[in-house]
Amino acid sequence: MAKPDNRADNAEHLQQHINNTEQNVQETNQYLAEHAEEISTVEKQNLLEKNERRQNSIQAFASEKQDEQGQ
Repeated sequence: MAKPDNRADNAEHLQQHINNTEQNVQETNQYLAEHAEEISTVEKQNLLEKNERRQNSIQAFASEKQDEQGQ
């Protein structure tokens, strides 16, 4: 038998995703600040692009959280 769809804590889970993703962005920015001279241009670009995707995810999580709280 399938488990019932329990959405009671979706907003909380989404906030955890937001917090974790923001922390990853900050850690990457710190890494770039400390090691910019030591890493290749390609690696630096890859990290910047990853952070851009993370920012997009944060926006999507926030929008989804807003939808969940409106229900």
